Amino acid sequence: MGTALVTGATSGIGLELAWQLAANRHRLVLVARDSGRLETLAGQLRAAAGVEVEVLRADLATAAGRDAVVARLRQDDAPVGLLVNNAGFGLGQHFLGGDLAREEEAIEVMVRAVLELSKAAAEAMVPRGRGAILNVSSMSALTTMGTYAAHKGWVLTFTEALAGELAGTGVTATVVCPGLVRTEFHDRAGLEAATWPAPAWIDVEKVATAALAGVRRGDVVVVPSLRYRVAAAALRHAPRALVRAVAGPAASGRAMTAR
Repeated sequence: MGTALVTGATSGIGLELAWQLAANRHRLVLVARDSGRLETLAGQLRAAAGVEVEVLRADLATAAGRDAVVARLRQDDAPVGLLVNNAGFGLGQHFLGGDLAREEEAIEVMVRAVLELSKAAAEAMVPRGRGAILNVSSMSALTTMGTYAAHKGWVLTFTEALAGELAGTGVTATVVCPGLVRTEFHDRAGLEAATWPAPAWIDVEKVATAALAGVRRGDVVVVPSLRYRVAAAALRHAPRALVRAVAGPAASGRAMTAR
């Protein structure tokens, strides 16, 4: 069924995507920083799904880490047919007074890595006439909730532009924009999940299923769940002053101070 390379594969949406791809008999290349978690997951996937799994330890915040993944994407042996750019993290800080090094790391992982890996994958896939790139953005891309929202906004716009450039090549680009997903993401970012009402949350299984279904259909933008599609439409059409007022830095700040 082809080879899928998933970054940030050991937790959250990336972990669920890896399991669903394995269930669909895809050969996997798992990318993350923690070699122990990578090896454990690879063993579980091999045992449960009977698929081939490669492990590629790489820190996408570094040039060396990104270069290692780029080299695998350009490899002719067991070529990657699906790239999933999922790696990312919540910063858990305000821009003013926050750690600049953490801001720079976020750009490397959530912007530069997406750029470099997408370019390598697309340039390898187009001559073959087939392939797909799935980038994980966020509903925050439509808000002004700090630099994380800015990075995810870049991913959204970049993927839409890439999809246009790839039209007619047999290669597609899809971006998924999930809302609040029940994973360890918020705890790692130091955000209080209880800040948001229970109906706002969506199961990670539904996000991964919707994302992969969108890839199969060749959709460009996927927003899982009807309520988030309604919210996305509202955010796209609302006056920006209103968006800044209701979905700006203060909204994420409340989640940080709630802890």
